[in-house]
Amino acid sequence: MNFLGSSDPGACSADSMYGNYNNGFGMVPFNISSGGGGGGDSSIGSLVGSDSPGNSPASVPRPVQTLPSRYENQKRRDWNTFSQYLRSHRPPLPINLCSGAQVLEFLRYLDQFGKTKVHNHSCPYFGIPNPPAPCPCPLRQAWGSLDALVGRLRAAYEEHGGRPEINPFGARAVRLFLREVRDYQAKARGVSYEKKRKRPPPKQKSIGMALPSGSN
Repeated sequence: MNFLGSSDPGACSADSMYGNYNNGFGMVPFNISSGGGGGGDSSIGSLVGSDSPGNSPASVPRPVQTLPSRYENQKRRDWNTFSQYLRSHRPPLPINLCSGAQVLEFLRYLDQFGKTKVHNHSCPYFGIPNPPAPCPCPLRQAWGSLDALVGRLRAAYEEHGGRPEINPFGARAVRLFLREVRDYQAKARGVSYEKKRKRPPPKQKSIGMALPSGSN
C-alpha cells in the first residue's frame, strides 16, 4: 500500500488501495471516515474558564494541543477500513470473531489495488529488475506495504481492547503468508529484501609513546 500509506518506500496510499468490496452481492463502496467528529464542549476556552478578574489568561495554564503523527493517522485509517471490510462481509463479522483467515482474505483482496508489477514464472522478464518492455503480468501489493499494514493493524487491534494472545494479525498463518510474498516477489522482481548488515567501523590502532628506558 502506499497501502496503506505507510512510511515504507514500497507502500501505496490507503485511499488508493481501498475501493469497492466485492462480497458476492455487488460492489460495496468503502466510506473511509476521517474521524474526529464535532460536538462537545472541548474548546480551549471552556477548559480554562472565562476571562474574569482573578482568572486572567496569564494566571491559568493553557493546555497544549498536540497533533497526531502521520503514523497514528494512517493506523486509524487502516483500522477504520478493515472494520468496514468486516461489516461488508457476508455475513457481517464482528472484530472479536476475526481470525487469521479473515486477515489473509483481506490481504489477498487488496492485491487488486496494487501497483507493483510481479512477474509470473512464465514471463521472460521473471527475475529482471528493470524490464525493457511491458508485459501482461499482474499488479500486486508490494510486500513492504503489506508488512507495514499488518504491523499497524496489529497495534490498533490491541489499542481497541483486543488481547495480544489472540491477535489475528499476529497469527502464524499471517506471518507465513508475508514471508511467502516476500520471497516470491524478491525472485520475480529480481530484488533483494534482505537488510544489509552494517559493518562495524574499523578499529583505530592506539598510538603509544615509548618511554625512554633510561637517561644517560
